[in-house]
Amino acid sequence: MFLRSVCTIFAYNQLRPWTMEQNEQYQPATTRYSHQDIFFSRCGRSGVLLPKLSLGFWHNFGSNDPFERSRDITHYAFDHGITHFDLANNYGPPYGSAEETFGRLMDQDFRPYRDELFIATKAGYDMWDGPYGNWGSRKYLMASLDQSLRRMRLDYVDLFYSHRYDPETPLEETLQALVDIVRAGKALYVGISRWPLNALEFADKYLRERDVPLLIYQGRLNLLDREPQDDGVLKYCHEHGIGFISFSPLAQGLLTERYQHGIPSDSRMAKGKFLRPEMLTPELQACLRQYAIDAASQGKSISEYALSWILEQEGVTSILVGVSSVGQLEQNLRSVCDAI
Repeated sequence: MFLRSVCTIFAYNQLRPWTMEQNEQYQPATTRYSHQDIFFSRCGRSGVLLPKLSLGFWHNFGSNDPFERSRDITHYAFDHGITHFDLANNYGPPYGSAEETFGRLMDQDFRPYRDELFIATKAGYDMWDGPYGNWGSRKYLMASLDQSLRRMRLDYVDLFYSHRYDPETPLEETLQALVDIVRAGKALYVGISRWPLNALEFADKYLRERDVPLLIYQGRLNLLDREPQDDGVLKYCHEHGIGFISFSPLAQGLLTERYQHGIPSDSRMAKGKFLRPEMLTPELQACLRQYAIDAASQGKSISEYALSWILEQEGVTSILVGVSSVGQLEQNLRSVCDAI
């Protein structure tokens, strides 16, 4: 315990202050792996280690967002040991533009460090018009990944997900597409996101029998949404050597100080984007206030408390955060460093 505490303090102190200065040629921090022993977790029963905090490109990395800000965030992430970047074909907006942003970052800054990065993308939600740009068909998954690789300027991704369960397409078709994608060298590992437990069980067996084991499951897990625990998904992953990564760990900002006293005018909820004002019911506000009290009793902010709670859950490999500034990423990183 003493050693872990010392390592945690050391890792905390390694967080470098961020400045607006940018070098022509990006040189990552030489201390980026100084806290590797406590900051990385094994992903299930695989050879892969993932950082406890991973960076998601769902929001704030599209072509409508400032490229230099995206660059600052990814530099800060990598400088502090965050090697896992999570994307999907339709992240933006507009669709595909987050992957295009990553492609620019790869060419400008990260090409020399490609083998230090663990890059994921996904397909499963609507991407283009017509019958072949959605869901889980072999046609869609393979075409989408080819497009993603071109946008990201990569020969392969480390991880490719089926982004959602398709109740109409035979599971064998979706899963065989994942197998063939790995065998074609376009992805090293495969994952699934938000599949129900019975489909997860089928996928696990199908993929293992074809020597392409399921690496990881991505699901929404936070203090306000515990579905992966309640339906048995997290337990199954832990018992069968499958990693688990939690997205939306702060419930789109609800589990921060932002909504403690109502709806800020500049907030995501005020804009009706993914969060609607009617969601902030008196019952939810009371719940958030109680979490804030519980957090304060431990000397933490509500966001620190929320991230710590996820990391304490048996079977969780990593937390996936989306940020709109370096400051937000720094705060999240400090919260995780304090929790381990």
